[in-house]
Amino acid sequence: MSEEQLRRQLYDSYKNRAILYYRIFDELRRELGAEKATEILGRAIYQRGAEIGGKKYASFGPNDLAGLKEAFLGGIPDDGRMFSPEVLRCDAEGLDIKFRRCPLKEAWLESGLPEEEVAAICRIAAVIDNGTFEAAGFRFSSDTFQPGGDGCCYLHIRPG
Repeated sequence: MSEEQLRRQLYDSYKNRAILYYRIFDELRRELGAEKATEILGRAIYQRGAEIGGKKYASFGPNDLAGLKEAFLGGIPDDGRMFSPEVLRCDAEGLDIKFRRCPLKEAWLESGLPEEEVAAICRIAAVIDNGTFEAAGFRFSSDTFQPGGDGCCYLHIRPG
């Protein structure tokens, strides 16, 4: 299999993940309402993030932001191109990373979802990062995609 075929399969798997998140959310929303659907899906995604953070990044918590940066960015698929991260800050007080791309957001937009709906599902999907970094011992917040905005998530990681 060629490198290009593997790359295409990787990107397609992220698109599949995006559409699956949306389909689960949409079904939950129809049954339970948007607020409860957001809560349930968010809890599940957060827990998956916590599993990742506890295994992959806990050795960097609560304050090795430089080590966390190297480990986290080093794990981004396609040599970082998939998310095109830009480190805007990395010092003892904080690590700030702006993602210029997101295959999930791109898949939702390609599928025809309105930007407002994409912003809502982005907020839900982004809690994977809350789980990841909080389980690793850091304080965390993020700014997610907003209609008309550029890029995608803007991560703010602080010592725990």
